[in-house]
Amino acid sequence: MSKTSSIPPPATSNYHRPVMLMECIEALDLKADGVYVDITFGGGGHSLKILENLMEGRLIAFDQDEDAKRQAENIQSRSFTFCQANFRYMKQYLKLNGVTQVNGILADLGISSHQIDSPERGFSTRFEGPLDMRMDRKGKQTAATILNEHSEEELHKIFGMYGELKNARTAAKAVVVARAQKPLTTTLELKSALQSIAPRGKEHKYFAQVFQALRIEVNTEMKALEDFLHQCGEVIKPGGRLVVMSYHSLEDRMVKNYINTGKVFGELEKDFYGNPIKPFQALNRKPIEATEKEVEENKRARSAKLRVAEKL
Repeated sequence: MSKTSSIPPPATSNYHRPVMLMECIEALDLKADGVYVDITFGGGGHSLKILENLMEGRLIAFDQDEDAKRQAENIQSRSFTFCQANFRYMKQYLKLNGVTQVNGILADLGISSHQIDSPERGFSTRFEGPLDMRMDRKGKQTAATILNEHSEEELHKIFGMYGELKNARTAAKAVVVARAQKPLTTTLELKSALQSIAPRGKEHKYFAQVFQALRIEVNTEMKALEDFLHQCGEVIKPGGRLVVMSYHSLEDRMVKNYINTGKVFGELEKDFYGNPIKPFQALNRKPIEATEKEVEENKRARSAKLRVAEKL
C-alpha cells in the first residue's frame, strides 16, 4: 500500500467490479515511482490497485461522470489526482497537472456496472428509464434526441455501424413510424417499437446492440477513442505500457489497428529505409480474455478483450 495513501475500502464490489483486474495491473508493469493514467476511473477498482503499488509515484485518473467523481472523493492519497473530463482531452489535462510523459496508461472502455444498474441513466435494457445514455450529464444530446430528431437515413447508419444490426434499415424505419405516433421518451417505448422486428429468442442481444449503438452516438465514443489513442504515442515514455480493454469489435479493431500501424484506420507506413513508422509494439498477438471462473462470477467479463503494447 502506498505510504502516502489513506484509502478506505470503497464500495467498488457492488458499485462496479473491475474486469481482469490482476491482468491489467500485471500488463502495466508498474514501477513504484512511475506516473500512470487510468482514463476510465468508473468505480475506482483499477485505480485503487495501481495506488497500492506506488510509493513515490503518481496516478492521474479521468472520468466525466458525476457519480465517478463522488467515488474518487473517497480516495485520500497525495499520489492521486482526479480529472472530471472526457479522456479525449487527456494530454491537455495532464499538462495542466504538470505532466508531459507517463510510464503507463490503462483504459477500460466498458460502461460501469453502476451506470448500467441505474435505471434513471437509461443505459440498461433491463429497466424502464428515460432515453438518456449520457456519460456526461451536462451534454445536450440524449438518446431521445437522436431517436426523435435524426433522419431515417442517419438512424440506419447509426444502427448498422455502431450496433452492427443486420436489419438496421428496418429498425430505423420502425423508429420513424413509432415516433410519428408520439415521441419516444423511455427505454420501454423504444423496445416496444422494435419488438416485432427483433429476432425470436435473441431479443435481449438485439436490444443490447441497439442500446450500444445509441450510447456510442450520444457520447461520440469512437471519435473520443481515436483522439485518445493518438495522444498515447505522444505521452507514453519509451518502454512504457499502453493497456486497453474493449468490449465490442468496433473498439477492439481500432485499438488493434492503432497498436499495429500507429493509425486507427489505414495501412502501416514505412520510412525511406523500410522501417515501420509506429509508436508501439504489441506484446500480445491475440487479445487476453477473462478466465471461465471470472466470466461465471461477472458476466460483463465475457466480451472483454485486453491488448497490451509497449512504447518503442
